Amino acid sequence: MAVFRVKKPVGKPGEWFYCLKHKKAEEGPECASKDRFGPYPSREAAEHAMEKVADRNLEWDTDPRWNDRTGD
Repeated sequence: MAVFRVKKPVGKPGEWFYCLKHKKAEEGPECASKDRFGPYPSREAAEHAMEKVADRNLEWDTDPRWNDRTGD
């Protein structure tokens, strides 16, 4: 009989994450790493994670160093 262990997400108390699955800030990792961004130092920082992602995407889309499209 095989025994399978469920891996608990790793993190420290006081660390905050933005869960992509639940679309909210969570203290300590409650969900798998594939479903979250972080860690962040505060709840407020985690709550603004998606804004930061959008800002970075826009910045990278307009940065010629990251634009590898040819002929567009």
